[in-house]
Amino acid sequence: MRRGLLLAAGAAGLAWGLRRIAQPFSWAGKVVAITGGSRGLGLVMARQLAAQGARLVLCARDASELERARSEFAALGVDALAATCDVSDAAQAASFVEQAVRRFGRLDVLINNAGIIQVAPLASMGLPEFRSAMEINYFGILHTTLAALPHVRAARGRIINICSIGGAVPIPHLTPYTASKFAAVGLSEALGVECARYGVRVSTILPFVMRTGSFVNALFKGRREKEFAWFAIGASLPATSISAEGAARRILRAGARGEPYVTVGLMAKAARLVHALVPGVVVRIAGLVNRLLPPPGGAGPADPAEPGWQHRPRLARGPLTRLGDEAARRNREVPWAPPG
Repeated sequence: MRRGLLLAAGAAGLAWGLRRIAQPFSWAGKVVAITGGSRGLGLVMARQLAAQGARLVLCARDASELERARSEFAALGVDALAATCDVSDAAQAASFVEQAVRRFGRLDVLINNAGIIQVAPLASMGLPEFRSAMEINYFGILHTTLAALPHVRAARGRIINICSIGGAVPIPHLTPYTASKFAAVGLSEALGVECARYGVRVSTILPFVMRTGSFVNALFKGRREKEFAWFAIGASLPATSISAEGAARRILRAGARGEPYVTVGLMAKAARLVHALVPGVVVRIAGLVNRLLPPPGGAGPADPAEPGWQHRPRLARGPLTRLGDEAARRNREVPWAPPG
């Protein structure tokens, strides 16, 4: 019996491997829609896709950011459509997909990248933070996927969901974000199960902290300057973050291969593995880490979350955040500074 099961598993693995070899996937000519594509990781992926000959459809909430990104691609002769869209609104998400299909006649790949992150201890978080995190990080994926699926199914294409290591391991001072990303991972895996019968491959991506420069636009409450300091430094140092360009290459390779579940970065792989084996230990360690972060106080549940660039302390300037600041300029997280 055991031998039969092993032979069956081996045969299934061989068939899957042969199928991947028999059906090579190229980004050239593919119509790829990227949510949150005007800056950060979304823009990095768009640049790499453009270099491989893909046709781009980008969306974001800020029209001026989108225009800067569209102009960059236009100057390179890349065929790109930019559409203002808030993915938390189902009607806007549907319109975004409709515009893509109207412009290019089809849609091959959807990359759900748009996201929001709020940084503060739980004592400072109110229901609005939890709702906005779920609306964008979870329902945003659902809205665009439901709208795009008939077209991606017709193309036997790909859906790539950018989740987070925070969707597998609890991270202190990011409770709304972590909760929404856990939900997003569950949704993405379930979509992969449901869509496989139609030839649509869904990739659930869990990257570690990336040096995109997005910390300047993250939202902060609590003791804002102290919260910004630890978050910005952690998102800038090589020991605690990974290259956005390297992460983007791995994500796109996973999408092309149709890999169902990918953890990006050695630290993320280790954290996920340990959590899978001894989740209680990871929770206890995270609790100890939480004690090292700024204590509750400052902006509370009734106060608004504000972008990090408004609360940058002297500690979070200079060598400790140099790589993060360079990434922020390069990836258009800082709109008043040109890339490079």
